[in-house]
Amino acid sequence: MFELSKQFRFDAAHTLERSIETESSRRIHGHSYRAEVTVRGRPDPATGMIIDLGLLQRAMEDARDALDHRFLDEINDLGPATMENLSRWIWDRLRPNIANLYKVAVHRDSSGETCVYWGEEVTA
Repeated sequence: MFELSKQFRFDAAHTLERSIETESSRRIHGHSYRAEVTVRGRPDPATGMIIDLGLLQRAMEDARDALDHRFLDEINDLGPATMENLSRWIWDRLRPNIANLYKVAVHRDSSGETCVYWGEEVTA
């Protein structure tokens, strides 16, 4: 069994209702994010690949374009712009085209934070 990961970066702004540090979170502010998409499976005997990285890249570019330099509060189906919701939203965006999607991680490297969403279990 193999896992293969590919990353993309995006910058976006949002507001957030929180129970602490509420003043700065309620104001529009932004973050630099790094998303890591992981597929899992066995390589195809003919190609030697779990997935063609070109296909994965294309699907990821669609998600990146929908998030990069956007106001996340305005993204349909995202909900509050938390790392949890971002990782789930990216999963939901990629899953129809990436059958062996295994997990999506969203990182905010500047603050040392990561959220991982496994979604449904993939068997391969």
